[in-house]
Amino acid sequence: MDVNAAVAAAAAIAGVLTGVIAMLAFRWSERDQNRPTRTSLHTDPVLPPGVDTVLSVLRSSAVVLDEADAVVKASSAAYALGLVRGGKLAVEPMLQMARDTRRDGEIRQVELDLPRRGTGRGEALAVSARVAPLGSRLVLLLVEDLTEARRIEAVRRDFVANVSHELKTPVGALSLLSEAVMDASDDPEAVERFAGRMQIEATRLTNLVQELIDLSRVQNDDPLDDAEPVRVEELVAEAVDRCRQAAGGKQITMAAGGTADLRVRGNRGQLAAALGNLVENAVNYSPARTRVGIAARRVAAPGGDLVEIAVTDQGIGISEKDKERVFERFYRVDPARSRATGGTGLGLAIVKHVVASHGGEVTVWSAEGQGSTFTLRLPEAGRARDRAQQRSDRAGLSDETERSLSSPDTSPYETLPAPEVLP
Repeated sequence: MDVNAAVAAAAAIAGVLTGVIAMLAFRWSERDQNRPTRTSLHTDPVLPPGVDTVLSVLRSSAVVLDEADAVVKASSAAYALGLVRGGKLAVEPMLQMARDTRRDGEIRQVELDLPRRGTGRGEALAVSARVAPLGSRLVLLLVEDLTEARRIEAVRRDFVANVSHELKTPVGALSLLSEAVMDASDDPEAVERFAGRMQIEATRLTNLVQELIDLSRVQNDDPLDDAEPVRVEELVAEAVDRCRQAAGGKQITMAAGGTADLRVRGNRGQLAAALGNLVENAVNYSPARTRVGIAARRVAAPGGDLVEIAVTDQGIGISEKDKERVFERFYRVDPARSRATGGTGLGLAIVKHVVASHGGEVTVWSAEGQGSTFTLRLPEAGRARDRAQQRSDRAGLSDETERSLSSPDTSPYETLPAPEVLP
């Protein structure tokens, strides 16, 4: 009996010891799991309070790196620029900057040209990168996209250079001609000849200055504050009258036609200048005894009806490589011919900005040796017409005219319904 009691007591003591040991082992394991390790420091970093909120509202692309160069936080803009790929910073110069800053704690900034993602044309992406320490373990990288700013600066620089060159030409000519007049003071015929040349150069200078003023007024493409309904027929008549003398000198026939009683909403002076520039170019670049047509029509569009005004010539045409640049300031398809006609290279740039400020667009169709068609598309204003009337209007057109109106590859010149020939 005493032996059985001793065995039971020993078993109870052993059970208690086993429970104590198990409890201690559990506590030790839990403590070991909660203890920070090197691996946990790298895989689960924590941003300082408020940094996440600040980064979310920054316009710059933001990337936060830990001490292992892993990306802790990156904005959507950073991914869009291709800075972060696969959880790593993909730009080696920026990565080296981050390592140097982590080592010595100094703020660094540099401008870089990066290849643009998704294009095969080798275009560079200009960025400004700034790296600064963020706490004791993290590094903050801020990247600003400078591509658009550099493009605007280049445009401004080229514009100033072109303006200086264009102004220098007539001013220099006037200076030389004035000296020639003084030297030929005893020769009336020479004085008259030089004075005529001076008048031509003075006119060119006046036109250049006026077009620079016009361009400065419309180049912002801002919506108009003083818009009013303008009759398209009046704009066409004014453009034709402006070029009547030049067309008559080259025996060019001018024909105007299209849908009657069309109105657009905008600034009358700007619209007249834009259409006048197109008609003037058509006359200047057309051979003698050819034809220039101006056609207006209404076209249906999802956002509301548009008015198309097409100016067609039978001139030298424009090559494919020049089509994309004809609306640039001072760009000339044929510089020698532009000099002869007194062109400044600003007319089509003015047209583009005027149409943009009126909520429209300008397009060009052209083939070398076959002529060109410049088309203005502007929102229609004035009396609304129901769809049944529009269908009736189009039903009255011939099948051939209907096909030509619907084809984007066809010049609108052939769509003139019963044009009025203007001598």
